[in-house]
Amino acid sequence: MRICPKSRCYLNNLHANDLLWLARQLRGIAFFTDSHARGEVTVFDTTLRDGEQTPGIAFTFEQKLEIARQLSDIGVHAIEAGFPASSKAEKETVTAIKKLGLEANICGLSRMTKADVDACLDSDVDMVHVFIPTSDIQRINTINKSREEVLAISDEIIRYVRDHIGLCMFSAMDATRTDRNYLMQVFTTAAAAGATIINVPDTVGVISPSGMKTLISRIAREVDCPIDVHCHNDFGLAVANTIAAVEAGASQVQVTVNGLGERAGNADLGQTVMIMESIYRIRTGIKKERLVETSRLVSRFSGITIPPTQPVVGENVFSHESGIHSHGVIKNSATFEPGIMTPEMVGHRRRLTLGKHVGRHAVRQMLTDAHINPTDAQLDTIVEKVKAIANRGKRVTDADLYEIAESTMGIELNHKMLSLQDIAIMTGNHMIPTASVKATVNGKEHVFSSVGNGPVDAALNAIFGIVPARIQLKEFNIEAISGGSDAMCHVTIAVEDEHGKIYDASGSGDDIVLSSVEALVNAINLIYRIWPGPIFFKKSAM
Repeated sequence: MRICPKSRCYLNNLHANDLLWLARQLRGIAFFTDSHARGEVTVFDTTLRDGEQTPGIAFTFEQKLEIARQLSDIGVHAIEAGFPASSKAEKETVTAIKKLGLEANICGLSRMTKADVDACLDSDVDMVHVFIPTSDIQRINTINKSREEVLAISDEIIRYVRDHIGLCMFSAMDATRTDRNYLMQVFTTAAAAGATIINVPDTVGVISPSGMKTLISRIAREVDCPIDVHCHNDFGLAVANTIAAVEAGASQVQVTVNGLGERAGNADLGQTVMIMESIYRIRTGIKKERLVETSRLVSRFSGITIPPTQPVVGENVFSHESGIHSHGVIKNSATFEPGIMTPEMVGHRRRLTLGKHVGRHAVRQMLTDAHINPTDAQLDTIVEKVKAIANRGKRVTDADLYEIAESTMGIELNHKMLSLQDIAIMTGNHMIPTASVKATVNGKEHVFSSVGNGPVDAALNAIFGIVPARIQLKEFNIEAISGGSDAMCHVTIAVEDEHGKIYDASGSGDDIVLSSVEALVNAINLIYRIWPGPIFFKKSAM
C-alpha cells in the first residue's frame, strides 16, 4: 500500500507545534463516534470509467493518459482505466495507460463473460473488475437471470479471472437494493471463488449513511474478504455514505475527481480523502497538497466548471467576506476555518473578498498589501463606498477598491506597468483566429501575436505573450449590461500570480474583445502594484 508522509502545513500565525496541538484539541471534540475505521484506507479512482459516463464528457486519448499520470502521481492506489470490451478505442486506451508503467494498479471493467475478461487480460491490466446485477429489479430487467444463475455465473467467471490474474474485484451491482440475505450469499460465493476484494455499489444512490453503516458491518461479520464501496450521489449522500462504510470497516473507497459520474455523480476524491485524513486521521497515501491541482486539471479536460462552493477545492472554501470572519481570520486563520484542514494542505490559498458584508479589517489588509495606507476616517469612507457598490448588485473587484481608495485619499498612483497601444484581430469561418498587440511595458514597446479558439482567446493569449508566463487566467465572466445586438458588456477577469494570489479586475464597452483585453490589462497592472520590481518579458514576435 502506498502511504506518503503527512504534509507539513502552517496557518497564518501558528507554528507547526501549535497546529498539531490545535488539531488534537479539535479532534477531541468528538467529530465522530463509535468508529471501526481502519488506520489505513486505499483509494480506487474511477474518473476515467464512471467519471467519463457523465453526460457530455468524452476525454481524448491524450487527456486520459494525462489524468492517469496525475492520479498515480498523487498516490491513488488503483485506477479504473476503462471498459476494454466496450470498443476498440477503449481497449487501446486502457492498454496505453498500462504501458505508462505507473505505480498505481490499472484496472479494467468487465461484465460476467469470458470475452469481456479476455479483453481486460489482453490490455495487460493489473486487476479485473467484474460485476453483475443482484437486485431483483435489475437482475430481472437487465440480464433476465435467476438468483441461482447469478451465483453460478459469478463463481465461474471469478475463478476464470483468478486463473489468469492475481487481482479480482467483484461488484454486486445495485447491492443496496438487493435482498440482504441473498446479498450475503452472493458475496460469500464471490469470496470463495477467489475475489480479492468485494465492492458494495450504491448504484442509484438511495441508501442512507446509517443504512450503509449497518450493511457494511454485516458484510464484515459474515464475509471473509476486504470491502470496497462505490457510492452515487443522487441524494447528495455519496461522500457521507462512503465515510459511513469506512466507519464500519471498509478498507477501500471508490471516488472520482470533482465527483464526476452517471447522473448526479459519485463520491468526490478531495472531500472523501480530506474527511478521512483530517477528521478521522485515517492514512490514505494521497498527496493532499495536489488535490486542487488535480481538480482543476480534470475540470479543464471535462469542461465542467468547479462550483465556487465545492468543498475542499472550490474557490470560496478559504475565501472570507464577512467583517467578523475576515477580522478573525486575519488574526488567527483557525477562527473561521476548520483548522484541521488548511489551504496549504490541499494546494489552495486563502483570500479576502469584497462585498456588502466586508469589514474594515479586511479592507485595510487589502490596501496595505497594495502599499496604500489610508487614515481611519478615509478607511471608513472607502468601506462605505465599497458596500454601496455591492448593494447595487455589482461585483466589487480589486481594481475598484484601489480606484475608490485613490479617489478618497486624493492621490494618483501611476502603477500602470502595462499600457495597450494597439490591437488587431483577424477571424473568420475558414481561418484560425489571430490577434496582434502592441503595448508599452515599463516604457518600452513590445509587439506579440497569438492564435486562439476565438477572437477573445487569441487576444488574451497575445497579452499573455508579452507579460510573464507565470501569470495565469483563473476566471472569465461576461454579462450584457443592456439588450440588443449592440449591447454594452461587462467583463470580469481573475488572474493568479506565481505566489498563488488572485487579482480581479473588469472592463466594459460595446466590444467584447476590447472589454476583455481591458479587464486583463487592469488585472495585470494590479499584480505590478502589489509586487513592484524587475519583471522579465518575452521577446517581441510577429
